[in-house]
Amino acid sequence: MTAQELTPLSVLRQYWGYDSFRPLQEDIINSVIGGWDTLALLPTGGGKSITFQVPALVLGGLTIVVTPLISLMKDQVDNLRERSVSAVCLHSGLSRREQTLVMDKCRLGKATLLYVSPEKLHSSAFIDQIRRFNVRLIAVDEAHCISQWGYDFRPSYLEIAALRDLFPDAPVLALTASATPAVAKDIMERLRFKGEKVFAKSFSRPNISYVVRYAEHKDAVMLKAVKSVPGTAIIYVRSRKRTREIAEVLRAEGISAGYYHAGLSVEEKNDRQRRWKSGELRVIVATNAFGMGIDKPDVRLVVHYDIPPSLEEYYQEAGRAGRDGLPSFALLIAGNYDKGVLTRRLSDAFPSREYIRRVYELACNFVNIAVGEGYQTARDFDFGLFCTRFHLQPLMARSALGLLTAAGWIEYVEEVASRSRAMILLSKEDLYSLRLDGDADKVLQLMLRTYTGLFADYVYISETLIASRLNMTAERVYQALLALGRARALHYVPRSDSPFIYFPTSRELPKYITIPIEVYEQQRDRMKVRLDAVKEFVFGSDGCRVNRMLQYFGEKPQMPCGKCDVCRGSKPVNHPSIDEKILYLASQPGGHTIDYIAGQLSVSVDIVIATARRLLDSGALTLSGSTLTAN
Repeated sequence: MTAQELTPLSVLRQYWGYDSFRPLQEDIINSVIGGWDTLALLPTGGGKSITFQVPALVLGGLTIVVTPLISLMKDQVDNLRERSVSAVCLHSGLSRREQTLVMDKCRLGKATLLYVSPEKLHSSAFIDQIRRFNVRLIAVDEAHCISQWGYDFRPSYLEIAALRDLFPDAPVLALTASATPAVAKDIMERLRFKGEKVFAKSFSRPNISYVVRYAEHKDAVMLKAVKSVPGTAIIYVRSRKRTREIAEVLRAEGISAGYYHAGLSVEEKNDRQRRWKSGELRVIVATNAFGMGIDKPDVRLVVHYDIPPSLEEYYQEAGRAGRDGLPSFALLIAGNYDKGVLTRRLSDAFPSREYIRRVYELACNFVNIAVGEGYQTARDFDFGLFCTRFHLQPLMARSALGLLTAAGWIEYVEEVASRSRAMILLSKEDLYSLRLDGDADKVLQLMLRTYTGLFADYVYISETLIASRLNMTAERVYQALLALGRARALHYVPRSDSPFIYFPTSRELPKYITIPIEVYEQQRDRMKVRLDAVKEFVFGSDGCRVNRMLQYFGEKPQMPCGKCDVCRGSKPVNHPSIDEKILYLASQPGGHTIDYIAGQLSVSVDIVIATARRLLDSGALTLSGSTLTAN
């Protein structure tokens, strides 16, 4: 099929294997292909990425995708490559050689999509290079980050508008899952929209029952919910320590659970995601680091053990339930002390300006950048060690780094965990004539047998896997890879779990570090509005709880949802019986084994067998081996 014959639907079928688009996807895609600046408000799980990936293939040339989440950027690039779509990413966590390779691919027309982190837009060298590229579309993911009215404002997003001057004929597609009317208007103004093409899907999720329960001792309520609602669950908390503690509480009750937060290694994150998605872990207890890009449609329960600081964040996290459209629950557990916690968040998020300047000075000292130096450089930044060394309270120190980022003095990037990767630098002929010592030669030969594409691009590698196959220690493999690098046989980039700080300007003396009113006072006022909206949603009792949330997002619901706890008169939710739970799990494609169903329901195999016998006798179930299937 030639480029001229490509249509959105043919691209969807060829690369994704779907025969139809989800609601609004095709409308958004046709708007973009027609050359219109477009704002897409699609709730979590609405398939936002398709709306710029499909046009990228139809339009040809290069599509630039700006996204603040490095982990999501890398996941999308990997997924596109698996579909034979040429995609690359560029962020400050890459080595200089990797960045050069990415730009060469774009310059030579060998890339269809270029994902960039917003801080790269500060680089004059980057701008000078891309002005020569054939850019056909500019996509802005998490577009609420460009609005100072939004809950996650990032000043580097303001640089995106400069791309319009370089590529005036390229339409802009701005995407976000949660935006109030004021934020939506601000997005279009700051991205200099030439018209108002807005596609908004209702924030209503009628298959989700939103429930708030009040308890001073939350574990009992959480355990009752997990035991009552069958299927996969997510429990959100606000601290890394608590993820581990709650996972232990669940396991003590016989519930398969794991924990997830930004401080885990890449291998640990990937392993826990895999085990949870496959059903080996029924429950994942996580901070808000978990969820972006996690597309598991059959999550039946999302529990908020702690209250998020905004309805935008709550809506996104709760919305990971029931993406398959089947009945699901979003439970928020609140205690009286949570009101005070929400109030303290405001003071914790906005420490004094003097404190902020002190953190800036200490951070520069910590990464060894002198006054007048550091322009457009990135330095690894061990946040835990930083706080320990200078006796800083982590919550306030993180807030100070965030405000320094918002003011444009630094870019503090916390989620940057990356796997080890390598690329062969020599030709095959030169490589085979290279003389290497024992370990280096063994490691190189195994890599050539194990990994494909090493001569053309950077490939993710695992030192642990190589070590196990060669019966070596991981340290010997690491030293062998360094030796291969010194021999210029390959370029090796070891894994990194460390956050980093990017300096868009040279280091200044503390007295020159100003935090503007729009970053400090105005943002504090807006945060107070968001916190007040959360308090009203959680602790208010004026009408349907879901309608209060929809009104916050600018909708005008006509009727109560009928499913939230307020609509149900604050009566306990009628949870399904054991028969209904087993029938639900057995109705999944291919059914499930008795052992699996027992594990998901946290009951004994004997109870499942006894209940299944009745359902088999009634004809509701079929048993094949040890697998139960609903009729």
